[in-house]
Amino acid sequence: MSDLPKALLKKAHQKPLPCGTWPSPVTVDLVAGKALALSEVSVDGTSVYWLERRPSEKGRTVLCCWQDEQGISDALGASYDVGTRVHEYGGAPYAVCKNVIAFSEKRTDFLWLQPAGCVGEAICLRRCDGLRYADLRFSSDGTVLFAVREDHRAEGEPKAALVAFSVPDNFTPDSAPPVEVVLREGPDFLSSPSLSPDGRFLVWIEWHHPDMPWDTTQLCHARLLRDENGYVTGLGDEKILAGNGAPESLLEPCWTKDGRLYVLSDREGAWTLWEAETRVAQTLLTRCPVPEGEIGQPAWVFGQRSYQLLPDGGVLALVVQNGSSRCVFIAPDGQSRTVSASPEQCPLMLSDGRYAWLEVASDALPAVVVGTIAKGVQHRLRCAASLTLAPEDISVAQTVRFPLEAGGEPVGHAFFYPPASSQASVPEGERPPMIVLVHGGPTARAQEGFSFKIQWWTSRGFAVLDVNYGGSTGFGRSWRERLKGAWGVVDVADCIAACQFMCTTGKIDPDRISIRGSSAGGMTVLVALATSSLFAGGVSLYGVTDLRALAAETHKFEARYLDGLIGPWPEAESAYIERSPLTVAAKIRSPVLLLQGAEDKVVPPAQAYAMEAALKEAGTPCFLHEFPGEGHGFRQESTLRIALAEEVAFYGRIFGFTPPSHS
Repeated sequence: MSDLPKALLKKAHQKPLPCGTWPSPVTVDLVAGKALALSEVSVDGTSVYWLERRPSEKGRTVLCCWQDEQGISDALGASYDVGTRVHEYGGAPYAVCKNVIAFSEKRTDFLWLQPAGCVGEAICLRRCDGLRYADLRFSSDGTVLFAVREDHRAEGEPKAALVAFSVPDNFTPDSAPPVEVVLREGPDFLSSPSLSPDGRFLVWIEWHHPDMPWDTTQLCHARLLRDENGYVTGLGDEKILAGNGAPESLLEPCWTKDGRLYVLSDREGAWTLWEAETRVAQTLLTRCPVPEGEIGQPAWVFGQRSYQLLPDGGVLALVVQNGSSRCVFIAPDGQSRTVSASPEQCPLMLSDGRYAWLEVASDALPAVVVGTIAKGVQHRLRCAASLTLAPEDISVAQTVRFPLEAGGEPVGHAFFYPPASSQASVPEGERPPMIVLVHGGPTARAQEGFSFKIQWWTSRGFAVLDVNYGGSTGFGRSWRERLKGAWGVVDVADCIAACQFMCTTGKIDPDRISIRGSSAGGMTVLVALATSSLFAGGVSLYGVTDLRALAAETHKFEARYLDGLIGPWPEAESAYIERSPLTVAAKIRSPVLLLQGAEDKVVPPAQAYAMEAALKEAGTPCFLHEFPGEGHGFRQESTLRIALAEEVAFYGRIFGFTPPSHS
């Protein structure tokens, strides 16, 4: 009798097959050609809007709209690719109010406005090469559109600004485009403009090099100036409300309908909700009675929502505790209860009292849904794919706590996913190979929601371990700052410790472990391969290989990121050299697969070229595939097909199986 864990033992309807060769319902056709990437849900009255990226349309991102009577439709003309390249990662590229849609077109960076009832008749608000717009937000009455502008027209770093457009009530395609007014410029970075309900005051977040938004930001406040026609002309009486003292990350300011201001702050060790008193000489922040855990997310993109203020004085919040997230309703009296939902961002209330959100449960495909706090999901509007998976086909995350050092307390965190299939089982005497996932960022976190990047592997007979190494979010500032000055050390050590622990559980084959990661995770992959013999191979997707080159060449948003992760540049140049995968390439003996976008502006292709050359010089098996037209992250169907096929073949070579033709 096999000593495998019970979950991996053969059932009557399952056929023992070598791991890696299992027939999978998660096919390459599904993942590369048919699965939609759903994101950025918003509401307007009883209408629900969201973005969906369609690989079958060369990765075009479409704004969709659902209404009770009309169902689902594309909200804009077929020529638009909705998105923004501000900070390169973008976010909040559209806004909707009273059926008026403002949006950024990714291929041109132009800003557009589509008046109510004029589908396909958008007019260009701003058509200027070198200007990009993100974080689009209307005032509650729809008469002002705010945005963060990034100006690339001059040499050197692009300049950030908060801008506004006054939109007349009777705006039509024949109207003259509203004039752009620059409200605030000077800080290196700006985000989150939020207008008070009476239209008098604007708050926003700003920060400066070398800080990142999870290090130190400032909450700012000003009076919004208008002319005799009510059109916005500028700001007055500007002041800093919070963030002018000890390091503090302030995020997501939001007003209640009666004019109270709230914001997220980590001043007591973890992001949580605070009320800001703005009507006294010295601003006070008062902590709100919310459940234990972290409420807040690293601001890699604009427009994130970790909480929502409700009309009755209650709050909805996404709370992360011990690595797992839950949606919590907090009543006006402070009592809280968990909502039956797994939202990717905090649900938004429709005008009829229902809510809309992107549901990312651990046991179902992502879907845009409508529901209530009491009953959870009631209607699925759009699913990421038309696929029905049996419960046995879905691998559900298991929380793993492991010691970071021999004999230590189990404070490390990861999610483990065993192989899962309704058709196949692990053969007698075999244990599954394991793929270790290293999330990007590195200021980010592994999450337990359904993900094709995990189910693709588990449904083929692989185990997956997704590690929340030191530096990950969701565990408070102290865990985040374990990576301060220690990138390439702490993250690598934590991933190795997680693997060493899993080798003692009997759930995986210790001789068949691979490690894969993208972007910052790609660097961790390469250094881990040079540090430990645990890994039979590694896959780096657009990963960092030369820290000095990254510091010199990367885009503005991350230009000083490494000051906190490695040390100030160029004073700490020796650390940059020591930590770079290129420096330790000769120590890597396991095979490496490098996948790279030719148009990547975050980690330029030269980094992959240099790593390939260094590995080949060391005699290490290495294969590099560069994909034309791809940036930092792959979007096109043809790219996804090739990348998935090459990675399966790579694991076949290092783990000793022949991938089936249907993979």
